[in-house]
Amino acid sequence: MRRTESGGKLYRKIVDAIMADIAAGLFPVGSRLPAERDLTERFKVSRPTVREAMIALEMQGMVEARKGSGVFVLATGTADADRELDIGAFEITEARRLLEGEVAAVAATEIDAAQLAELRTLLAQMQQPDNSAAEDADRRFHIAIAEATGNAVIIAAVTDFWDMRFRSPLAREVLLKAGSLGTESRMAEHGRILSALEARSPVDARNAMRDHLARVIDHLLDVTETEAVERARAEATQRRHALARRSV
Repeated sequence: MRRTESGGKLYRKIVDAIMADIAAGLFPVGSRLPAERDLTERFKVSRPTVREAMIALEMQGMVEARKGSGVFVLATGTADADRELDIGAFEITEARRLLEGEVAAVAATEIDAAQLAELRTLLAQMQQPDNSAAEDADRRFHIAIAEATGNAVIIAAVTDFWDMRFRSPLAREVLLKAGSLGTESRMAEHGRILSALEARSPVDARNAMRDHLARVIDHLLDVTETEAVERARAEATQRRHALARRSV
């Protein structure tokens, strides 16, 4: 887990600094906060960490992300400044990428025929249109890989990382914004993991799992980027207008 030198979560370092700047009048109500790239340079952190800080400030009612314009200050109060928002989705997914890559590598050398059959069944269940059921199959797929290692601590860790995403208010907020990766991406990425396990290849299994979770991080970045959302909305509007003109 990424932490500051004083032991706190990295996104909290940014939240506290921005709130102090707002209180000091550096960013009055109605003003725009610095661009994401400027904040990454100022705090020497990654884009995901800055993104989590902005979402945390938005959840506290301090700022508002305006589509295509940036992040603007809404309030100068500090009533909720000490409210702990827990761990963010980017941080959890980064930890999962490190852990589950190695778990998949171990599972590739230990998995048996019955466990492979279970994974094939779960992969098929990810195709169903009921997103909640597909998500549950996804969860069980990852836990089943951990179970193939035969290590109770690894199984508990993988299960906890998955479920932590919805226990943490900050992570839950990001995931609600993000939605699903989509059936096609989910099937392709998990299919590659399964193929590597079937081939009993630790290297391929590790890389397939890491690539999948790196793609999840990229997806979270895309859907929480206001400019990207605005572009997608504009493109959808243009398509609707084009269709309307053709139907006249």
